[in-house]
Amino acid sequence: MHVFGLTGGISSGKSTVTRMLRELGAEVLDADVLAREVVEPGTPGLAAIAERFPGVVGPDGRLDRAKLGARVFGNDEERAALNAITHPLVREAFIEKVQALEARGVTRVVYDVPLLVESGMHAWMEGTAVVWVPRDVQKARLMARDGLDAAAAEARLAAQLPLDDKRAVATWVIDNSGDLTSTREQVESVWRAMLARG
Repeated sequence: MHVFGLTGGISSGKSTVTRMLRELGAEVLDADVLAREVVEPGTPGLAAIAERFPGVVGPDGRLDRAKLGARVFGNDEERAALNAITHPLVREAFIEKVQALEARGVTRVVYDVPLLVESGMHAWMEGTAVVWVPRDVQKARLMARDGLDAAAAEARLAAQLPLDDKRAVATWVIDNSGDLTSTREQVESVWRAMLARG
């Protein structure tokens, strides 16, 4: 199995690239989706979170993300405790999905991880694609998308590793600052390169 990483930043257009890859026939696993699955009602993940963070499970038995977010936001110790619960579960879920795909004869998987570079996971990928846009474009798109002023957009961007830093470790860079046709051509080229590996 060949595992490739895909990452980007807030408002870089990673979901557009993911959609294009899927249209080309790529199997894309989304770390955010796996992270939600491992804390569904009835899972060991949710039970562990409920025990460590009392009061974050709503009356419907589901994780109250806003409450949990308020507990861990800006608190490194609490966030580390949450990550210690969820990260191994997400890793396990990823391995299970990869094995299931392998059993179906799939030989390549693209793993879409927002914090791929920050977590150091890119180091064990066979290659990493970074969806990149210039910072001013990223900021303008973020302001337009979320209705933020310049200061709020700056704060969100400052909380992430800059795209230029991610670009520095990329195997492939998909420049998403142009039109969709240009992005699609780059995505097709990256997918061909992934298929050519091994």
